[in-house]
Amino acid sequence: MTKIDFYVGKTHGLQARLMLACKVVVKAYQQQMHTYIHTDSATTSQRLDDLLWTFNDLLFIPHALAPVREQNELILIGHDHEPMENCGLLINLSNEVPGFFSRFERLAEILDQEEPVIHAGRKRYQFYRDRGYNLDYHQLKI
Repeated sequence: MTKIDFYVGKTHGLQARLMLACKVVVKAYQQQMHTYIHTDSATTSQRLDDLLWTFNDLLFIPHALAPVREQNELILIGHDHEPMENCGLLINLSNEVPGFFSRFERLAEILDQEEPVIHAGRKRYQFYRDRGYNLDYHQLKI
């Protein structure tokens, strides 16, 4: 059964969520975990792609926008693509439950303090809880 963690930052806005996602990606990359980052749009996917190249001057995190031809990409970003293999970690940056989340070992839900994001996050929390998933909640200082 998928292990689900909610990471809630103290700041507002998409940029805050993207930065928080980058921090989760770093940990996953250091553990060599196949990671798919699900966003809500091509624009958000592109913003995260750009941010992953620049957010840390001392760390290089290879990644690609889905779909890709190479099957061995460790980190993929997408909004309208459903990963078919290597289902380690799913990072959700959309306000919807990804229909394919149960194929992953772990799911990281990334939230900030924007009211629509918190409201949608609560609905997803309830959805997962009602289906018997074990949930962890992490209130972060950033």
